[in-house]
Amino acid sequence: MSITGAPSRADFSEMLRVWERSVRATHHFLGEDDIDAIRPEVIAVFESAESIGLALRVCRDAEGRPIGFSGAVAGRLEMLFIDPGHAGRGLGRALLEQAIVESGVRETDVNEENPEALAFYRRMGFEAIGRSALDSAGRPFPLLHLELRQRAL
Repeated sequence: MSITGAPSRADFSEMLRVWERSVRATHHFLGEDDIDAIRPEVIAVFESAESIGLALRVCRDAEGRPIGFSGAVAGRLEMLFIDPGHAGRGLGRALLEQAIVESGVRETDVNEENPEALAFYRRMGFEAIGRSALDSAGRPFPLLHLELRQRAL
């Protein structure tokens, strides 16, 4: 496993597959219609990352295929997804630590209905500081707003 710099456009299709597999494994509150509706938004973020200042980082397997990725901008972690076949191996932690160091990440949001992700961020030193009833696109998926209070050792 290795974390590389920004992915190339050629990585986007595999990163999208990582996103879909991760979402299906962890976002049980989303239906297939929700995933279908969100997919174009994820693609748009990948394609506009450079122009919006989003620092995308990708984690690769031994063959060089993306198995996880993160995106951060202006001190906020905007995305962190790990292929479920590679979960629990420290990839999320490594990507988050890199985002903290490189991008000054101090804030993120997590879906309230994703207890595994919330537990991960709490282990990493984040605490809930607020809540929104809707996600950033106005959908009825409550978010918890988290702030890094103490870095995990």
